Formats: sequence, structure tokens, C-alpha cells
Amino acid sequence: MNHKLSRFAPYAVAAVALAFGLATIVSGGNVLFGGEAAREAAGNYMPFVVWFNFLAGFAYVTAAVGLVRRQLWAARLALGIAAATALAFIYFGLFVLTGVSFELRTAGALTLRMVLWTGIAWFACRQAGGRCCNCCGVPHDTRISS
Repeated sequence: MNHKLSRFAPYAVAAVALAFGLATIVSGGNVLFGGEAAREAAGNYMPFVVWFNFLAGFAYVTAAVGLVRRQLWAARLALGIAAATALAFIYFGLFVLTGVSFELRTAGALTLRMVLWTGIAWFACRQAGGRCCNCCGVPHDTRISS
């Protein structure tokens, strides 16, 4: 990757995370706290998925701030968001297997979230030199070098 592009990439990734986070907070908030019309428009939604996404939106925004500041904790948070989304997807899948009514778009949205946050986590961990999992137990600098 050329130098100009590599300097721009963290900002672009953070902007995507921020936009996605704000959109998630607004859409989840509308279903949870909006009127009956908003809930009807959502169809056969699963409340736990909407609550998970709504609360995760705040983590998305927090991660975006950390990513733009090149903080190591942001890479770890992105990894945690990806893992938590995968767990929510599995939980959703178990409900679907029991025959509960659901919206197909929920499966699509969870897939999009999982792919997006797996990609953001991969990018952030690469920027951190693979130090985001702290698997070696050695304390590291908390900033990601540029």
C-alpha cells in the first residue's frame, strides 16, 4: 500500500465505523423507543437482536474514536465487537431453528455487521502489528504506531 493511502486508511475505516454506529443507534432507537408504526415497519423483529444492535452502536462509535486516535484498545474493542456479533448471530440462528418468526433482513443485517466488524478488527489488528489479542502476555504501548 502506498504511503498516502496507508495514512488515509485509518480515517476511512473510522469514518465507516462511526457512520455505521450512528445509523445503528438511530435505527435501533426508532424500533425500541419509537411509536407503534416503527415497530410494525420492523416486522417480525427479535427484541434481543434490536437491543444488541442498539447497544452495540455505542461501542461502534467508541471504537471509531479510538481508531482515529490509533489506540490499541480500539483494535481490541473491534475484535470484541466482531466476536459479540458472531455470538448474537448464533443465538439468533438457534431461535430461527426453533421455528420463531423472523425477518430475513435480520439475517442479512447480522451478516453485514459480522463481516464489517471482522474486517475492521482485521485492519485494526494489522495496524497494531498483531498486538490486539495480547496473547503473549507482554505489555505493549497503548498507541498504534503510524
